[in-house]
Amino acid sequence: MLLSGVVFGEGKRSEWSCFENRSLVKDAVAASSKPASQLVPVFFIIVFSPLELYGMVDADELAVLGIGLGIKLLLWPAYHSTDFEVHRNWLAITHSQPLDRWYIESRSEWTLDYPPLFAWFEWVLSLAAARWDSRIVDIDNHGYATASCVAFQRLSVLVSELVLFAALRRFVRVSGHSSQSRVVAALAFLSPGLVFVDHIHFQYNGFLFGILVYSLVFALERRNLLAGTAFAVLLCFKHIYMYLAPAYFLYLLLDYCVVRQPPQGRRSRVDFGASTLRLISLGSAVALVFGAAFGPFVAMGQAQQLASRLFPFKRGLCHAFWAPNFWALYAFADRVLIALAPRLGSVLVSDPAGVDTTTRGLVGDTGFAVLPDISPLTTFVVTLAAQAPAYALLLSSSSSSRGPVRFVEAVTLCAFASFMFGWHVHEKAVMLILVPLGLLMASPRRRTLRMFAVLSIAGYYSLFPLLFGAQELPVKAAVLLMWSTLCLALLRASDGVPAWRCLTAIERVYVAGHLVLFCATELAPGALFGRMQFLPLALVSVYTAVGVTYSWLGLVADFLCC
Repeated sequence: MLLSGVVFGEGKRSEWSCFENRSLVKDAVAASSKPASQLVPVFFIIVFSPLELYGMVDADELAVLGIGLGIKLLLWPAYHSTDFEVHRNWLAITHSQPLDRWYIESRSEWTLDYPPLFAWFEWVLSLAAARWDSRIVDIDNHGYATASCVAFQRLSVLVSELVLFAALRRFVRVSGHSSQSRVVAALAFLSPGLVFVDHIHFQYNGFLFGILVYSLVFALERRNLLAGTAFAVLLCFKHIYMYLAPAYFLYLLLDYCVVRQPPQGRRSRVDFGASTLRLISLGSAVALVFGAAFGPFVAMGQAQQLASRLFPFKRGLCHAFWAPNFWALYAFADRVLIALAPRLGSVLVSDPAGVDTTTRGLVGDTGFAVLPDISPLTTFVVTLAAQAPAYALLLSSSSSSRGPVRFVEAVTLCAFASFMFGWHVHEKAVMLILVPLGLLMASPRRRTLRMFAVLSIAGYYSLFPLLFGAQELPVKAAVLLMWSTLCLALLRASDGVPAWRCLTAIERVYVAGHLVLFCATELAPGALFGRMQFLPLALVSVYTAVGVTYSWLGLVADFLCC
């Protein structure tokens, strides 16, 4: 009964009586002889069922929380990346150092390089961490990762992710509690990206995406001042969201700041007085947020130091593992041309030393042997040009009834262009596209749904190399397979056709091809690749980059033509 709302997306609220809840608790207690791994969701339901009784969450939402918590608790013993120590060290810095040392402290290589609001977030967590286990906030206790430390940091991710859950609840309400919006919210909250990156690899993306979803939902409600303020707060937590800033700037300027007088004849004039007041109110709200976040550090003369931490341009074009974007295809093409160089003649090679290089894609390595090298300025110009369709959407729909939906589409395209052509893009950044695009799945056109299906499967699969341990292999495979199956079966186009039936034959072959890719890159023995140990990673990058690029082109055409 609990899962019916999730699986079938029931639009109306599930109605439980107190007696039904008591019966559920009795059944759960009777099941206590089962293995502990099977009792995690049951334990959650026992503890949180009062929330449903008092109307805070309904049965369907409780099921999503229970499933999510059960999966994520079971992943606590899993591998965690160096990001785990990064955030532990930030807890120690913010707890043990005075404010003027936060962005200067460098005893560890994992220096604080997020904007100030995230630093304050770490400070708040450090207060609890000091009571939980004081060794967590010892700044000289490098590499500390006892069971106590792991439990605290994993728990902090789980609790902070409730911001996303609350934001998705608001989205469902704005969408009229439709069946599809409930499915969309459940799939977003149980996203493989969040499972892989936050609850295994270790980050706080769920919390940050919660703020983004709040901002987008405020825009859908046409509460634009709140939308802009929430986005300013988000930027002061993590500056990667700057990728979305052009869409926000243009939308808020046209839809909020520009106020038109009642039309007289064919044209309506701009009310400059009202427009100026709105511009001042929006500017004041944003300035207040940035002033509160950055002001203390600027006052201490640390503006340049802060900027150097936030924008380390010494990194190379490609991350250590090529993110599945245009530059992955570019780097792969360079490798293919290097292999062909002996047959085609040395005139093909512009950098002969690059022919013997087998480490393309490492951090800091931006050179190419055959194709021209790419500078940060080049990626900036190309990214701005690739964002032009987003600007066109906003310019053509300002003040219209579809303006807020067009805005979410524009945010998606801005994120997509930045992912496709940005400098040193991380593979994890694909979630910046999937979160706003996922909200559009509440009532998608067929092509929009097709592109989302291809992009989500390719994008989430591209995260597999982050989890390289043998014990994570069945976990990541099972999570993505189950999520993809639910996505293709439950999401429907606006005309009621399921996602799988919307896919073309070629798209179905491409999606199924991930199974072949999995066998070749995850199950095949490493010795099979000989000296080309980077080849499995390259295959994942290139194959998923094809799907990502295809989805980008499809979404641009879909959004512009409708």
